[in-house]
Amino acid sequence: VQLQASGGGMVQAGGSLRLSCAASGRTFSSYAMGWFRQAPGKEREFVAAINWSGDSTYYADSVKGRFTISRTNAKNTVYLQMNSLKPEDTAVYYCAADTIFTVVPTMYDYWGQGTQVTVSS
Repeated sequence: VQLQASGGGMVQAGGSLRLSCAASGRTFSSYAMGWFRQAPGKEREFVAAINWSGDSTYYADSVKGRFTISRTNAKNTVYLQMNSLKPEDTAVYYCAADTIFTVVPTMYDYWGQGTQVTVSS
């Protein structure tokens, strides 16, 4: 499956952004999807994940209550709605796909190219 992330940009603290990840190739609805992020000098970290049907989600504690992951299988797209953004949310955000619903980045077989999110104070 091929993944294309979009929607990043620059926003002030407290603002919102919505990331999208469009999938093509194999059956999108067969895959769990995850969002990860990587800030300069830091390891890639888990942000949010959603199972194949969309009825189960999981969030990192740092984004819980502010970010929402969702998916529309008919459009082969997963979303990450990010509200109340903080400067510490600044990172390159990646979407990923795997048949296993997991928060572990090394378990994901397919990755998008990343989209930059910059939050200014």
